[in-house]
Amino acid sequence: MTIQHHTLSNGFQIVTENMPGLKSASIGIWVDVGGRHERLEQNGIAHFLEHMAFKGTKTRNALQIAEAIEDVGGFLNAYTSRENTAYYARVLQDDVPLALDVIGDILMNSTFEASDVELERGVILQEIGQAADTPDDIIFDWLQEVAYPDQAIGRPILGPAERVSAFNRDDLRSFVDEHYGPGQMILAAAGGIDHDKIVAQAEALFGHLSPILRDPSLMQPAKFGGGEIRRNKDLEQVHFALALDGPNYCDPEIYTAQIYASVMGGGVSSRLFQEIREKRGLCYTIFAQAGAHEDTGMTTIYAGTSAEQITELTNVTMDEMKRAADDMTAAEVARARAQMKAGLLMGLESPSNRAERLARLLSIWGRIPTLDETIDRIDAVTTGDVKEFAGKMAGQAGTAMALYGPAEDAPTLDELKARLVA
Repeated sequence: MTIQHHTLSNGFQIVTENMPGLKSASIGIWVDVGGRHERLEQNGIAHFLEHMAFKGTKTRNALQIAEAIEDVGGFLNAYTSRENTAYYARVLQDDVPLALDVIGDILMNSTFEASDVELERGVILQEIGQAADTPDDIIFDWLQEVAYPDQAIGRPILGPAERVSAFNRDDLRSFVDEHYGPGQMILAAAGGIDHDKIVAQAEALFGHLSPILRDPSLMQPAKFGGGEIRRNKDLEQVHFALALDGPNYCDPEIYTAQIYASVMGGGVSSRLFQEIREKRGLCYTIFAQAGAHEDTGMTTIYAGTSAEQITELTNVTMDEMKRAADDMTAAEVARARAQMKAGLLMGLESPSNRAERLARLLSIWGRIPTLDETIDRIDAVTTGDVKEFAGKMAGQAGTAMALYGPAEDAPTLDELKARLVA
């Protein structure tokens, strides 16, 4: 497999990886803009714009966009995160030029017809309502908000309904003009692809775009705040989410954070799963994960349980966090390393995962670290490193908590933090 990277004269980047033997390919464009680039009054517009990309261009209406890809058995989709927006397709290798043409069309030629804006506004408002009715979804928005108060990175990607209700086509065009420059775009493709043909087509489609200078003040540095948010509601369960201030994705300690999260709640053999679900039967779902952004990160623990058992569940979670700093074993760390490496290698059997990895790594590092380099970084994490990290997680002040459901009698964050340091 060969990774090739090319940059057009206007800053537009192309990165590809040919996967011999594959008859399909994944191709997409990742744009360096997401929820954290929005001004307060724009909250939700990056996601709104992603929706509008599929509603019609100068040459294709919404149905023609869908049919262009589905007529050849392909798949077209997009997503918005806090730092990126992606538009991507999965097709057979002979249809890669068609997929790139459609993606280029929706990125550069969307018309944002007023009637389509109104129609999609309704769809997005339904999406916001659906998220609000999904406790184990909305609680992470609230956790992000309390972890990063009064910051763009803490605001919900979907945006509040009142702002979404006010966006118009001029707002969408202005956001595109402000953020969708060639220097903010990475075209990534993996699978049965021809690098030179993709570069030539990209030059024809995107080579004429003029670079833009973005307002640097829009990228507000993240500052983990912490605190507690509690929404009491008559639900079957109390949903509990805890966030701990962690390393950003350029910090070498990110690998330690990921291994720690795996040991704590990364699978059925993890400490929290075994102690809280298997031994005590306090929940059905419990997990831990380590996420990261350009300049910050969070280790997150989530569980759902009954109102009668929330106190025991949260107290045991704190006890397990404390215990991890004292008796983390080499076997646990080795298992977590193996899980990370297996997950990475298994995921790379998918061209979609490979294309996304290429775009993400190029965006983060400005280069594509080799797979061996990544595995070496994982293998370099020692048991002592993880125990030290566990000690920081148990003793730090940077903590946020969200509770949703019949949570009136749940412990406060201050009570849980006191238990950690007792």
